[in-house]
Amino acid sequence: MLIEVLKSKIHRVQVTASDLNYIGSITIDEDLLEASNIVSGERVYIVNIANGERFDTYAIPGARRGGEICLNGPAARKVQRGDIIIIIAYARMDIEEAKKFTPKIIFPDEITNLLS
Repeated sequence: MLIEVLKSKIHRVQVTASDLNYIGSITIDEDLLEASNIVSGERVYIVNIANGERFDTYAIPGARRGGEICLNGPAARKVQRGDIIIIIAYARMDIEEAKKFTPKIIFPDEITNLLS
């Protein structure tokens, strides 16, 4: 049997932009993607601290060291620039593997979205 467990989490970053007319996804500073072990195209879940919205989309890399967090397409309607969000990715694995697995959780600066 496979279960879903937390794989990666980018904890509390600030939305820097939203683009309703883009085809979809969330653009995330590539440094944050690498540090959190989230890959381009991976399904991610977004939790908006400001309004309680929860939704999923897929990750695409943004420019490094810029702190970009941009919701694109329909997801742009669920956030406002300046909202604080949490980005989460899950993985399926068997129970024994899950017991030994350690998720990658990062805590960027909440204002700049950069890693210390």
